[in-house]
Amino acid sequence: MERLTHLRHSLGIAIRALRKNRLQTALTMTGMTIGVATVLTMIALGTGAENSIQDQVRAAGMNLILVNAGNWGRGEDSGGASMSSLRAPQGHIIPAAYSPQQKPHLLRVQQNDGGVSIGPSDNNTPMIKWGRPGDLKPGRGAATTLTLDDVDAIRKVKGVQYASGGIHDNARITVGQTTILTRMHGDDSTLPKIRRAWTFPFGHFYSERDEKNSANIVVLGQFVSNALFGQANPTGKQIELKGETFTIAGVIGSSTWMIRPAANDDQFDAVYVPVTTMMRLMHQNYLSTVTVTTESTGEVNRVATTLTALMRDRHSIGADIPDDFTVRTQAHSSMAHGLRPDLASAVMGNAAGLEKVTLEQLGKTLDQASATMTALLTSIAAVSLIVGGIGVMNIMLLSVSQRTREIGIRRAIGARAHEVLTQFLLEATTLSLGGGLLGILIGVAVSATIAKNAQWSTKISIPAVAVSFGVSVAIGVFFGYYPARKASQIVPINALRFE
Repeated sequence: MERLTHLRHSLGIAIRALRKNRLQTALTMTGMTIGVATVLTMIALGTGAENSIQDQVRAAGMNLILVNAGNWGRGEDSGGASMSSLRAPQGHIIPAAYSPQQKPHLLRVQQNDGGVSIGPSDNNTPMIKWGRPGDLKPGRGAATTLTLDDVDAIRKVKGVQYASGGIHDNARITVGQTTILTRMHGDDSTLPKIRRAWTFPFGHFYSERDEKNSANIVVLGQFVSNALFGQANPTGKQIELKGETFTIAGVIGSSTWMIRPAANDDQFDAVYVPVTTMMRLMHQNYLSTVTVTTESTGEVNRVATTLTALMRDRHSIGADIPDDFTVRTQAHSSMAHGLRPDLASAVMGNAAGLEKVTLEQLGKTLDQASATMTALLTSIAAVSLIVGGIGVMNIMLLSVSQRTREIGIRRAIGARAHEVLTQFLLEATTLSLGGGLLGILIGVAVSATIAKNAQWSTKISIPAVAVSFGVSVAIGVFFGYYPARKASQIVPINALRFE
């Protein structure tokens, strides 16, 4: 208790001393303010740049995984995974139960009284997926085993950031004299969080409430909006889809140069409705796809493998039975794009290692670039802090020199050396702390101004503010200790003779 009383007394003396020389105090605090504000601004710029780079990569889909219902595809350029035909549990293209001489990836599916039979196919037989309920429905390209419960289970997998179940079909839209044929997607309301490249020049995406109520709300891709309404804002207007009237809630555009709206791109040349609405329109309770994003690009392959095992377990697929779904990554799709189906199947069936290396190298490159940028900016800002700290030391040394007689009087009436040291150390810390707090406020304001006016990405985080605050206190203690110690060692008799 006595120690606390002495500390309060020393702090009071320190504050009164700083008030006596207000101009000197203000100039010293200004140096610390500039240093802390610079550090905080540089950290905000570095962190913002790092997040911007990661967002660009994620916007391009490098952390994207697609789970498609059904396991088939001939003549479908969907990225290779669906062209791999029947996939075995271990990821081999050909199930162990079939003979290689039968070319099991080319199968003929026939419907008979006993259900669906599968046998070798000639080159003229159209291919469809593994026989399960709903497999012979034309134009769907999906089994009936992928459900909303599967989506909930996928969301619980470690490393999964978001998951959105969807149903897809073609749709014809007529407005005035203009008629277009485009894709119609039924997805849940989390889709904009998955498609990071999306922005909304008009309106907004539909909400969880719209999804829960199966509302007739539609969001247009920018290509569709331009084709139907030109550059005008179409929100609030109505269009007809599948024989029902829908109200337009918004328009989807792109916020990155890596993805631009184009015809047949299946993102912006498309319309979006709540997945529950799509289920009602299509009279089905199962999904076509689940779109998944991972928290990190380095987690893509591990999560994809985990999802394959999860879906096999949930769908009760035995060890000798092929998947009734496909799991593929965006990088997988990009590498197989444009290849012939048989060539894509052969190449992508053995591309897991290549894809893993590519993603790992990309992640390491981004981490190194971001770390280098942040270190460079922080180093530059640290110079300002050092200059501010030297300013604190200089002023405190001057203060000790000017107040030598005062120190001698305090020592003569009973003040101990450690009390004098504490007093001057508190003065230095108060200068540094006051400048640091003001610097934090200025740093936040400058970062926000840069983000708004220069359109640069900045991010102020609580750890960055805490580091700035801690550094300002540490500098006060470090650069103030020597002057405080020098003051505490003044001999009282010599100080009293000082003029």
